[in-house]
Amino acid sequence: MSKIHYRIFILFLILVTQGFSQTNPVIDIFPEGTMLHGNINYNNDTLQNHLLDIYLPSIAKRKIPLVIFVHGGGWLVNDKYADIGYMKKTVAAILDKGYALASIDYRFANQAIFPAQIQDCNQAVSYLYDHADQYGFDTDRIAVMGFSAGGHLASLMALSINNDVPDFFMPETTKSFDFKAVVDFYGPAELILFPRADDPKSPEGLLIGAAPLTRPDLAKAASPVTYVDKNDPPFLIIHGEKDEMVSPKNSQLLSAWLTVEGVENELVIVKDAPHYGEMFDVDEIRTKVLDFLGKHLN
Repeated sequence: MSKIHYRIFILFLILVTQGFSQTNPVIDIFPEGTMLHGNINYNNDTLQNHLLDIYLPSIAKRKIPLVIFVHGGGWLVNDKYADIGYMKKTVAAILDKGYALASIDYRFANQAIFPAQIQDCNQAVSYLYDHADQYGFDTDRIAVMGFSAGGHLASLMALSINNDVPDFFMPETTKSFDFKAVVDFYGPAELILFPRADDPKSPEGLLIGAAPLTRPDLAKAASPVTYVDKNDPPFLIIHGEKDEMVSPKNSQLLSAWLTVEGVENELVIVKDAPHYGEMFDVDEIRTKVLDFLGKHLN
């Protein structure tokens, strides 16, 4: 990505964040009867980035499946409303199917470098496990879905948890958990694949506190492909053919490693699609996502 494209990307993300900064601007897109439990602090502190929202379907019964959303934004911007806002048809369909949905925030790289982001995600999931009875979740039927940087974090959570997860990924209060399915939308899988991997000021450089090519050890620790093994959950991986921000090679590499280890996975390359956008909230992709979740959560 050129410096001009990068600056435009960051400006776009900031504008998106500002547009979604109000109190739950997306509740109106949910099916009628959806119950919101908003702005729950999952870390028992006052940080704005330690909040999550829970949406329960109107047809909710006890022990319902849960889909956890992890938002994108280059590990630098956006919030728990952003991807819900543009994936609104898919989100509504998830609730219509009787699944609960939780959307989580986490600290940005300019607030704390990696592994703060994965620690926050794991802490949020631990909170959801601990309070499953309160909200009616079935802890044996949980999936995680992430977008861009959120796809990176969702994949990293799911892949590392069953592979001798590094202690520094897991806060002391976090319990062991697993996922039955992962939906990864155009998430980075290998940090050294970025064209600006030699730049410490790139998003991936800011994430780990160094240029990935000068600290391959840190880049490896923060790359989902590092943790692939035969015990991993099934993956649905979706990537735009013309993504100039996160190369499709990331998803192709992740899919290849999963296949080598015998892990069920499907890679969908969306023709002519860029990074992010409404081209991912269409009937064909939505059907793929719902069928995948139905297969592994029902």
